[in-house]
Amino acid sequence: MTELTGLPTTVEEVYAELLGRAPENKMEPRLAPLFRAMDVLGEPNKAFPIVHITGTNGKTSTARMIEAGLRAHGLRTGRYTSPHLSRVTERISIDGAPVPDATFVRIWNEIAPYIGIVDAELTAAGQPRLTYFECVTILGFAVFADEPVDVAVIEVGLGGITDATNVGDGVVSVVTPISLDHTDLLGDTTADIAREKAGIIKPGGFLVSAAQPADAAQVLLDKARSVGAEFRFEGVEFGVESRTLAVGGQLVTVQGLAARYEDVSVPLHGAHQAENAAVAVAALEAFLGGGERELDIELLREAFSGVTSPGRLEVVKTSPTIVVDAAHNPDGISVSAQALTEAFDFSRLVVVLGVLREKDAEQILRTLQEEFSEVPTEFVFTQSASPRAVPAEELAEIALDLGFDEIEVHTEEKLDDAIAYAVERADEVGDFSGGVLVTGSITVVGEARILLGKDVA
Repeated sequence: MTELTGLPTTVEEVYAELLGRAPENKMEPRLAPLFRAMDVLGEPNKAFPIVHITGTNGKTSTARMIEAGLRAHGLRTGRYTSPHLSRVTERISIDGAPVPDATFVRIWNEIAPYIGIVDAELTAAGQPRLTYFECVTILGFAVFADEPVDVAVIEVGLGGITDATNVGDGVVSVVTPISLDHTDLLGDTTADIAREKAGIIKPGGFLVSAAQPADAAQVLLDKARSVGAEFRFEGVEFGVESRTLAVGGQLVTVQGLAARYEDVSVPLHGAHQAENAAVAVAALEAFLGGGERELDIELLREAFSGVTSPGRLEVVKTSPTIVVDAAHNPDGISVSAQALTEAFDFSRLVVVLGVLREKDAEQILRTLQEEFSEVPTEFVFTQSASPRAVPAEELAEIALDLGFDEIEVHTEEKLDDAIAYAVERADEVGDFSGGVLVTGSITVVGEARILLGKDVA
């Protein structure tokens, strides 16, 4: 921080200021302060059209696919996703790359006085000042308006109705698969959770939804009808027609809203990523042509062939193969495990797992036990540096109570030790057919990527 101005001069200094606020897991169920911030900043939330994405799993991968498709059609894009894996600038991307450090710092310093105004008003009213997530969201909108971008692809942080990102009105609202997660905040049923997520569907907008549980689909349908939004659902108006495994991913044929798109390369593993691709195609059709104009197949193929999704079934090392995957709830674990089994023929798998306190560790462990029952599997329980991490020993105790074989359970408090142990055990196979999966919380996956030399997401 410079002595002359007292302003932060690096991303790390800005990040330190942000971390001094209420943390990401303490989101406030409110929007009024966000609208107030938008007002004093000149309404950057209205400076560009928005594709708004919510759902339980698959949001970031779908956002990256939609962004790639928009860029292929010549549009300058902003992408806002969370949380980050390695560095906070990953959350705010311009044309597919993290916002430059200089821009991140400059815009923060420009908006900080206005954030201070809102903070002061909140404090005077006896309310908590703007949180970490609220401030990063405000920063994202300000960066996109400053660039400026032609369109922003914005992922919610949690829920929808009162999520900080909901100060933006999505021209297209995308809902990825809904399942039980954050039940303490969003509700105990998929219908309850859908009611929260339906909050991003705006009057006169266009809803594109993945296939959903029946009760969740009904909630989304009712909301779309009530606000006069068009709606299209996977499995009804669009979907994956076929997919075949390919080197590094899969070839997918999608029946879209306006046309059929054959043999689109998706360099990501798993049926769920093919479904994410179908949702992305429908969202692109909705945004670019109201769902009635066929996309250029060559542009689509070009766009999707280069899609990456760091931390999602990402191969970060070979010999032995090390895969990192941020699957932080039971449904995420299930689809990832199925994709891993389909894409890799491991004769032995060593799973390195770390879980955050607010997650359903018992059900995550039970799901892992079921999904890998046909593969010789060992488990190394560990923990990230997050204060919310479940201690490794506690995870091991839960596993043993669930009937895990004691011989297959190992604990290492430090992640680097856990990975080293897992690699050693996988290597013992001797024919390069052993594999390591690092999974669970995004904090574990983020730290693992850095340890394994993948520090840029």
